[in-house]
Amino acid sequence: MAAKPRIPLRERKYARTKLALVNAAIQRLEATPMEEITVNSLCDDVEISEATFFNYFAKKGDLLDYYVQLWTLEITWEIRHSGQTGTAAIDALFATAAQQFQQHPGLMGEVLARLARLREKPVPQPIGRAERHRAFEKVINDENASEIEALDINGLDAILVPALQQAIGKGELPGNTHVPTAMLGLVSLFYGIPLLLRMSNPDSIPISYRQQLSIFWQGMRAASQRAQ
Repeated sequence: MAAKPRIPLRERKYARTKLALVNAAIQRLEATPMEEITVNSLCDDVEISEATFFNYFAKKGDLLDYYVQLWTLEITWEIRHSGQTGTAAIDALFATAAQQFQQHPGLMGEVLARLARLREKPVPQPIGRAERHRAFEKVINDENASEIEALDINGLDAILVPALQQAIGKGELPGNTHVPTAMLGLVSLFYGIPLLLRMSNPDSIPISYRQQLSIFWQGMRAASQRAQ
């Protein structure tokens, strides 16, 4: 089998700078609100000009959207390789998210705030080969490169919908479970619990996720049985 073409240096430099800007924003967000972080300060961190910043992001808020895409790719990869499916995969997603909320409360708080302000769902940016290789540099190799390059960038839907379908197929949820309704409930829990607890008691997010998911699964099963 022919070897895959090497990623051009220009693309690798582009990916390196783009991810460096995201990482600079992550570091600053732990102590400073997004509205107080200037484009110029991020450019100083990465050692590029302010004009160059706009070759990567049209506006400062796009950094958060891009981060969410990268984070979703990472979670998709981890769950896929954990071997977990159905409700276990969804439970794992929530557990991973809880860790992120605990470790980076400033960053994740800004993500929630941005989602609340947006009138429409952000349009996913293409994430090219070089960006994926850079983001996954600790785990990528010749055997898994193609899989990483093909990971879906459609956010939580790319994780939740297949997992719900698996749960139905395995009998963990009734066959008449309405997937869009289940999605609405799960997304509400995913964002709602951290929104309520992030400022007052972030360490309670993991246990709250577990408790509410347990209640949610019981409720979905009961509701589906009543609909039969």
